Order: sequence, then structure tokens, then C-alpha cells
Amino acid sequence: MPHLHDLYDFVVSVFIVRKEKVLLVYHKRYHEWLPIGGHIELDEDPEEALYREIKEECGLKVRILSKAPSIGHAGVKPIPTPDFVDVHRITDRHKHIAFIYFAAAGRGEVKLHEREHREYRWVGPRELKDKKLNLTQSIYFYCLRALDKTRRARP
Repeated sequence: MPHLHDLYDFVVSVFIVRKEKVLLVYHKRYHEWLPIGGHIELDEDPEEALYREIKEECGLKVRILSKAPSIGHAGVKPIPTPDFVDVHRITDRHKHIAFIYFAAAGRGEVKLHEREHREYRWVGPRELKDKKLNLTQSIYFYCLRALDKTRRARP
């Protein structure tokens, strides 16, 4: 998707965990391993974008691990609170403000979004350090936090 604004766009990212492994996709445009995610469209809120991106990019049924406050009333829709928020550079002039979520997946087969991604991989804690993946410091950090939060969230 083209950028919506010149300097900053809002995006969602979701680190999906299943069986002690995190789902990463190899992004064709950025040439790196990333979580599922993408731009928040002008006609949607972050929660809508989160579920749309999950459906488009992997097709998995997931449980978002953060909660929305129960304060909804006429004109107010609480949305799940991101686990983290960051700003990262895309080009010299353009940045993304990312709402970062963690999720748990049950059964289901990944349906790769082949236009955007070359391949996907479920990555365990030890594999995260593999030099072949060449994960950025932030992706590595979020993967570890997602694994930890999923362990703590088990019923």
C-alpha cells in the first residue's frame, strides 16, 4: 500500500505465537523478517486494521492478548491497548508509528500473502539469534516479549 502521509503513517504489527514459536514473514519490499502488519487505512481504527492485516497476511484465527477497557458507551469504542508503540524509519523522509500487539494462535494453516511476502517461518527462542534471520534489535525484543506474554497468558 502507498503511504498515506508524507512524514508519518500509523501501522499495526502483531507478533503471533503458536507452540512456543513466533510467526515471522519475509517481506519482499523491505528484505527482512517481520511480523504480520501494515498500514491503518483512513477509514479504520487500529483494531479493525489489526484483524484485517491478520486475515490478509496469514489467515490465522488468533486471540489478541491485550484487553480493551470496559468503558464503551454511545460514541466511544474502546480498543485493545497495544503492548508497545514505536516509531521506526522507512526512508530518510518517512516513518511509521507502530501499534505493536501480541497474539496467540491455535490451529490453522498460514495462508501467505504472496504479493508482499516471500515466505513465512515459525521461529523458536533459540532460532531468534540465528544470524541468517538477521533480525533487528527491536524485532528480536518484541519476539521475546511475545513469547513471554503468551506463556503467562495460558489458561
